[in-house]
Order: sequence, then C-alpha cells, then structure tokens
Amino acid sequence: MNIIENEAEVRLPVSEKYLLSIREAAAYFGIGIKKMRRLAEDNLGRFAVYSGNRYLINRTKFEEFIEKSSEI
Repeated sequence: MNIIENEAEVRLPVSEKYLLSIREAAAYFGIGIKKMRRLAEDNLGRFAVYSGNRYLINRTKFEEFIEKSSEI
C-alpha cells in the first residue's frame, strides 16, 4: 500500500512532462488560459488531444507550432 501511495506523489517539472493541461501550458508558454483553450480546440490532432473531458497539449509539438507561427 505504501508503494502505491508514494508513486501517486511523484511530481515532474512541467518542462519534463510530455502532455500538459491547459493551465500548465498557459503558464509555461505565457499565454492566457482562454487563448490556450481556443488554440487546443482549433488544433485538435495537431498538438492537442482530448482525453475524457479535458484538452491536453503535447509540449514538444506545441513548441514546434510556435516556432513555425508568426502570430498566435
């Protein structure tokens, strides 16, 4: 039982995560939460995935998207 409880407490820095929540991505990239959600909705399958009832952002793909975009 202790092993499972300890595994649940593992926290990774945002910079090491593969998928980020909307809030994490907004804070990490310096974009507003509403704008980040709108970007996720418009780019589903490109850098965003829908899991259950929330959007997740693929950090590496979003970084590539930002590099190629002249404006967000």
